[in-house]
Amino acid sequence: MKILIVSDLHGSTSSSEKIISLDEVFHFKKIILLGDVNYSGARNVPPEDYFPINVTKNLNKIIKKIVFIRGNCDSRVDEFVFNKKFANKKCVIVDGHHWFLTHGDLYFEDNFEYKDGDAFIYGHTHVYKLEKHNNHYFINPGSLSLPKENNPKTYIIYEDGVFSLYDINDKKIKSL
Repeated sequence: MKILIVSDLHGSTSSSEKIISLDEVFHFKKIILLGDVNYSGARNVPPEDYFPINVTKNLNKIIKKIVFIRGNCDSRVDEFVFNKKFANKKCVIVDGHHWFLTHGDLYFEDNFEYKDGDAFIYGHTHVYKLEKHNNHYFINPGSLSLPKENNPKTYIIYEDGVFSLYDINDKKIKSL
């Protein structure tokens, strides 16, 4: 099973186009968007290609695959234009393990009870993280539009028990 994990598009048309092009190649079973889909908020400079209407049009093409997590910049309007509820947190089971999904502004690593192989997956920081401690995964895909701390634009693909982090040019940075 292939799953795409992305976060913090902040209304970037090219980021939504990247998601579509990746899905055309990999045919993901699910696409997890960890928040801040359409808007940049008051603390971020909007991406150069900021146009939430295009983001909405692009993502609605693959809407049945998308799991939305609410970010601090998401609104009720987003739920309306996508006709889907955004969850503040969500637990999904993938390959027999719990994945705790959240944006990263309300819930943190210590808010959940983990069993071996479980994962805490979040966004918000715009800084990627791919770590394993005590047989638990701590995953952040970074940002496809506005990375911070001199990081590249990044996303994660999960397949066959492996999380792989890629830059926007599809170069693998790290696997776990």
